[in-house]
Amino acid sequence: MPTVIHKTRDELEAQREELLARVNMSYETLAERAAMYSLSMEELDVWHTIEGLDYLLKGDC
Repeated sequence: MPTVIHKTRDELEAQREELLARVNMSYETLAERAAMYSLSMEELDVWHTIEGLDYLLKGDC
């Protein structure tokens, strides 16, 4: 049986901010570096997680 994690919008937004703080970058800087393929493995993991969070947040309108 698959595991389902339930989080509120506030929790997702807080997680997003914590991830950006972990790599010490703004969203814009992280996105720019991702587009130029100049992220470390940790930064790339953060980028992919933020993309997923943004998808979830967008669908929560």
